[in-house]
Amino acid sequence: MGSSARRAAVVLLVAVVAAGACTGASQRRTASAESPSPAASVTATVSASPTSISSPTPTAAPAPTKPAPAPTKAAPAPAKPAPAPAKPAPKPAMSPPSAPIPVAASGLAGRVVAIDPGHNGQNYAHTAEINRLVDIGNGTKACDTTGTAARDGYTEAAYNLDVAQRLASLLTGAGARVVLTRTDNNGWGPCIDERAAIGNGAHADVAISIHADGSTTGRGFHVIYPVSLPGLTDAIAGPSQRLAVDIRDAYAAGTGMPYSNYIGRAALDQRGDLGGLNLSRVPKVFIETGNLHDNTDAALLEDPGFRQRAAQSLLAGLQAFLGGR
Repeated sequence: MGSSARRAAVVLLVAVVAAGACTGASQRRTASAESPSPAASVTATVSASPTSISSPTPTAAPAPTKPAPAPTKAAPAPAKPAPAPAKPAPKPAMSPPSAPIPVAASGLAGRVVAIDPGHNGQNYAHTAEINRLVDIGNGTKACDTTGTAARDGYTEAAYNLDVAQRLASLLTGAGARVVLTRTDNNGWGPCIDERAAIGNGAHADVAISIHADGSTTGRGFHVIYPVSLPGLTDAIAGPSQRLAVDIRDAYAAGTGMPYSNYIGRAALDQRGDLGGLNLSRVPKVFIETGNLHDNTDAALLEDPGFRQRAAQSLLAGLQAFLGGR
């Protein structure tokens, strides 16, 4: 074959080869478009790579976020305000009576006690009657006297009755039977011999006469008991002295009133000129519970609370005496 024929054959061969190559490439592109690659079906969020690679402008890393502040502690609940202090109860005008002593424990059940509140509220208006002389066993003496009074006018007669009634209430509550020589402050008398007779007639186990003194000097209390007078007080002098000691000790302890600093010895005084003692057939004492002419004593005797303590103390003294007989 000539050179021209060979060149024509070569050209024809190249054209055929080229046409086959193009046909294969076209077929491959068609297949690729219809059947996505396995990687593209894994997740819809994967994006294709960029067609051109360029150096992206560096962006600053976001500033780290500040950690959330620690939760603040809840403010403590405000403390509840302290309750307002209760208003003090008003003080009663008179002290309440003491709780009664159980009868079984009192030692007074069935005992008879004679209480003599000295003087009377109207004695001053009956001078002729109270000045009448009566027999006192070893002589004669006025039927009664008016008694004394504090500088403000508070009378011994009123005081004596108040304490006597308080004591009577306590004794009754403890099971004793009480006999009073007077029950009000509106009359005069009775005379001193009658007062002794009331205790004797009741067959009292013990008798006590309640008074307040009117000395111009000194203060304090004292207890008077009878001397031994043959045929009169010899049978009761010893028991009356023991009663005086029991009453003195209980009264001093229960009221705080000091011993008298103007009469007697250790708040005890022995006398033979008092008809109420001389004519008694039962153990008996007088108690001068304080001095109404002394301002300090008078302030105490006029206080209802003190008078209640006085009655309680006399009760304790009577219990001590009767329990030891």
